[in-house]
Amino acid sequence: MKRTILLSILISFYVMQSACTWFPPAKEPAYTLIKTWGGKGAEFGQFNEPTGIAVFQNEVFVSDSRNGRIQVFDLDGRFKKQFGTSDNEQSKLERPMNLSIAQGKLYVADYFKDSILVYSLNGEYLHRIGLSGDQPGQFNAPGGVAVDQSGQIYVADFHNQRVQKLTPDGTFIRQWGSTGKAGTFAGKLNYPTAVAVNDKGWLYIADGYNDRVLLMDVTGELKTKWGGPFAMNIYGSFNGWFTTVTGITIDSKGNVFVADFYNNRVQKFTAEGDFLTRFGIESDTPTHTAIAVSVAQDGSVFVADYANHQVQKWQQNE
Repeated sequence: MKRTILLSILISFYVMQSACTWFPPAKEPAYTLIKTWGGKGAEFGQFNEPTGIAVFQNEVFVSDSRNGRIQVFDLDGRFKKQFGTSDNEQSKLERPMNLSIAQGKLYVADYFKDSILVYSLNGEYLHRIGLSGDQPGQFNAPGGVAVDQSGQIYVADFHNQRVQKLTPDGTFIRQWGSTGKAGTFAGKLNYPTAVAVNDKGWLYIADGYNDRVLLMDVTGELKTKWGGPFAMNIYGSFNGWFTTVTGITIDSKGNVFVADFYNNRVQKFTAEGDFLTRFGIESDTPTHTAIAVSVAQDGSVFVADYANHQVQKWQQNE
């Protein structure tokens, strides 16, 4: 009898521990949507499928993908300028995706151009990194880019099923994933979409169709991963789970914000991947309202709303 009771207690404890691990409760207040701007079109301030966003000081940079341009706004959504539409083939954008700002430059992953295009923050074209292909330093539909404090560049090389690390001039250093081979195990990736690097040099990989985030330490080795049970491509809408990860960013406190595309939301985690809270325009029918995310210095969160052709601005509740 005592053994039966003890066994029941142990089973209950295990179930509770598993529930806390796989279905974590929110540890922080929710966020409130305070402003949107945009709408479908090609005029200034309108978008046609925005796919990337980055905030620097008092400016918001948005990848207006189908219009082939970057639009820049103030923090309240007032249009300031655009660039990337030049007739010059070198500087012209075709389908800009996720963005990164580092060392006074804007890095644009151009999905159709198989390159990273680099601009000044005023919109002046500087140079191009990479060409089409599957060799080291080449890309096939890059979806995301990040730059660390030493200027080294990380690229989510979508169709090549890898993330590449390059020197500032684009020379190949190393990669994660197996070129051209999608997978969930043995170090493989499944259409990586975005990358981010924190101040410690930790690399975060949005492993898109594996519905998870991978965290690599400064040596490049896997430190942890999260997203559903065991982070092994089991998708869902529970806290801490994903249904296609399309964007990732880090705030000034080291927290990680993840665009959870088919769940129409953004989820927030600690640097080590512990769930904090979630927010977004969620519904039973996927409408793709969160494809990319960025955080301002004051903690306001800006989201590229792909489905509604707009930008959302969120602030955390007190």
